[in-house]
Amino acid sequence: MHGSSQLPEATLKQLESMGTKALALVGDVGDAAVCERLVEDTVKHFGHIDILVNNAGTIRRSPAIEHSEEDWQTLLDVNLSSVFRLTKHAGKHMLAQGSGKIINIASLLTFQGGIRVPSYAAAKGGVGQLTKAFANEWAAKGVNVNAIAPGYFATDNTEALQNDPERSRQILERIPAGRWGEPEDLGGAAVFLASGASNYVHGHVLVVDGGWLNR
Repeated sequence: MHGSSQLPEATLKQLESMGTKALALVGDVGDAAVCERLVEDTVKHFGHIDILVNNAGTIRRSPAIEHSEEDWQTLLDVNLSSVFRLTKHAGKHMLAQGSGKIINIASLLTFQGGIRVPSYAAAKGGVGQLTKAFANEWAAKGVNVNAIAPGYFATDNTEALQNDPERSRQILERIPAGRWGEPEDLGGAAVFLASGASNYVHGHVLVVDGGWLNR
């Protein structure tokens, strides 16, 4: 389903005080029709679209031989197909205006296989390749397509790992920074890729992992 919802009044007032207009839209990005509608509703409201951040995602953990077809399809629809569809629809408008920034949220599992998350690893590997594929087509047309690959962050998706003393210890021992990432650790990377400072950056996957891949 797709639809719209109102932002909290206090949030709207805060945004208005900054001279910013806001629109809240909700929908299941695993649905192809919703992806198209979300972009079109945004363009209809604002007149254009300049930045797209593809950060919708979910995860299902189970041994590969027990990983269900339902989990496989859900992960691919939400974590990978939505990236293709939203990028395609937003990119159409960006190409027409000759500018735009698209930021995909990849993962360490864009580079690694992970454990007990075959569909997540497959989807995030695909996000990395989609990022490069779109960048190859659109780099010369004023549209930047890049990605951020977060490491182990303290979020709902990693709650099971954080609550597992042995697994949490193993993870922290490998991170040179010695801690789980916090959402604010991603802000600088997002601002960079959304700004003119990254105008000559195309198809790059920027890792924000506390040094995990160094090990």
